[in-house]
Amino acid sequence: MTELSAEGAVMGADEPEVRTTAGVVRGAGEASGSAVFKGIPFAEPPVGALRFGAPVPVRSWDGVRKTVAYGTPPPQSAAFGMDALVSGDAVDEGDWLSLNVWTPDPDPGAGLPVIVWMHGGAYVIGMSGLPEYDGGRLAREGAVVVVTLNYRVGIEGFAHIEGAPANRGLLDQVAALEWVRDNIRAFGGDPGCVTVVGQSAGAGSVAALLTMPRAAGLFGRAVAQSVPGPFFSPELAADIAREFAAELGVRPTVAEMGAVAPRRLPAVADAVGAKGGAFADRWGPTAHALIPVAPVVDGDVLPTAPWEALASGAGRDVELVVGHTRDEFRLMMLLRGLTGEVTEDQAAVALRTFGPGGAAGGAAGGDAYRAAFPAASAEELYELVQSDWVFRMPSLQLAEAQIAGGGRAHVYELVWEAPGMGGMLGACHGLDVPLVFGNLGEGLPALLLGEEPPAEAEELSRLVRASWTGFAAGEGPGWPAYDVERRSVRLFDVKPTVAPYPEEVSRGLWRGHVFGALPLCG
Repeated sequence: MTELSAEGAVMGADEPEVRTTAGVVRGAGEASGSAVFKGIPFAEPPVGALRFGAPVPVRSWDGVRKTVAYGTPPPQSAAFGMDALVSGDAVDEGDWLSLNVWTPDPDPGAGLPVIVWMHGGAYVIGMSGLPEYDGGRLAREGAVVVVTLNYRVGIEGFAHIEGAPANRGLLDQVAALEWVRDNIRAFGGDPGCVTVVGQSAGAGSVAALLTMPRAAGLFGRAVAQSVPGPFFSPELAADIAREFAAELGVRPTVAEMGAVAPRRLPAVADAVGAKGGAFADRWGPTAHALIPVAPVVDGDVLPTAPWEALASGAGRDVELVVGHTRDEFRLMMLLRGLTGEVTEDQAAVALRTFGPGGAAGGAAGGDAYRAAFPAASAEELYELVQSDWVFRMPSLQLAEAQIAGGGRAHVYELVWEAPGMGGMLGACHGLDVPLVFGNLGEGLPALLLGEEPPAEAEELSRLVRASWTGFAAGEGPGWPAYDVERRSVRLFDVKPTVAPYPEEVSRGLWRGHVFGALPLCG
């Protein structure tokens, strides 16, 4: 074994070694001088006596731990075939909580900015080992240290189980950030210059982390890409958990659900989510949206919903970039087989359910949409109202809440249209992921770019990456901060511009709506 320096890193090695607080890890070097370490555990496996518990710091090990392969992902939903990517035996062993580090300069004195990525996946799927999340290019060309991680999803991470702490997936993220605080200097990073970045459920996680007392001081900047609005009240989350337990024939307690093999639980969440419409009288919009889990505003781990907390000043010391794509819901429509198939009745239900005020607002929200978009077809209204309810308005209002609380926020909208599938998806949900990482030909999101990504995709990716890494370095993202008078935002397109927020009609419709914990109805 090559001898380590006192601070922890071996320089210029093909197999660089770093001393962490738990032990020595050995990664892989690259010709450029960069290094990557994969599958570093940051917490003990949450199985056995630790099942459904808060994460526990990983135990120390002797010798050198080889870290060149991604860690085992947590149990996965069947969505996108993610369940097939993990073997049942490996999942049940519970060695899920690991992270990966890409560093362009594995020298403890480098002091590089750090980006910590929170993956998306509707809180039911996602793993750091997907090819779209390879952080090599982002780290190398952006001169930043990139960290990606696995956190518990689905029932393991977010179901409201009696005797278990709420939001275990969020607690996993906090544990990973604590690991970064304690170890990232040895990998060339600056623990005082950490930016958390997340997309979709990862952006919802970022919104929560901004306001969680346990996460205070662990990062100074945040980027939230397509923030989902659904957060659950404890009553709603507990009612959904009872349905999970009923599918299994047990009670929703740690003792009884903990006796069920982890590999079985994702199918249970899928089954309950698929028949969510049957629970519409109790679950309201959540049932129609087929959302089985989400962060819970439990009063402890997450004291209040992010929008309320930010407006009260909870995140004023964290600089924020937040935004969304223009055509957020169009991808979901394709996946559900609704493209070109939406009827007037389906549009009416969507408008009544998801319009401002939700189901409690009755037909008023739908009438407002029809009046505001008189030329829109049934399918366009169906897409618009759900784009706004799920992602667009929660993202915008997160920025406005941050500003109301005395903080600073930069807002963007991705308007560049995906060329894949004949351009039918426009600027859809998930299109930002390959642009951020620069992995234009890898992973499922790359399908949006077509078989041969055009040159303009490469140029736009370069701009997005420069904006994110510049922001992480403290230089700003490259456009002015948002304010409630001028409402200037970055429009990411072939020729990016700064212009007033383009979804002004939707913003006006949602002006009086308050995003918060969704209640149990009836």
